[in-house]
Amino acid sequence: MMRITGRVHRFGDHVNTDVIIPGRYLTLRTKAELGRHCMEGLDPEFAGRAKPGDILVAGRNFGSGSSREHAILSLQGAGIAAVVVESAARIFFRNAINLALPVIVCAEAARALQEGEEATIEPVTGLIAQAGRAWQAPPFQGEVAAILASGGLVEYLRRSFSPPPILQD
Repeated sequence: MMRITGRVHRFGDHVNTDVIIPGRYLTLRTKAELGRHCMEGLDPEFAGRAKPGDILVAGRNFGSGSSREHAILSLQGAGIAAVVVESAARIFFRNAINLALPVIVCAEAARALQEGEEATIEPVTGLIAQAGRAWQAPPFQGEVAAILASGGLVEYLRRSFSPPPILQD
């Protein structure tokens, strides 16, 4: 996984999946459509400000609530390339990894990253930096790193279980 550099968008604690993408939008089928409604209950202007490569930062218990993949798809549709949080709901974290959205758990960085300023994240090493300051998160390892590097669980499985080439006589 490469380096991610983007502007920071901050939210608080206990942002659940129903707030990330309200249930009334679950019939939408594309990331772009979902992205237009991402976080609208907390910040109606968010989808208009977020740009490809941006970073969402939040507090504790991010992504709790319904175990809907739509929440991750809407974040990606809004342009979010990574999420930095104090803590995340386990099922949200795994759904995000499976859909190739790195969720970095680093309380110090989540509290310190400044809204609207550019930050850089290196998911492989766990390094997070902004304006001359740096924080170290646990790096992704093993299967989680492999899933992210593959572009998500489906592609990881496709690569892992592809049939061997047919040998010619």
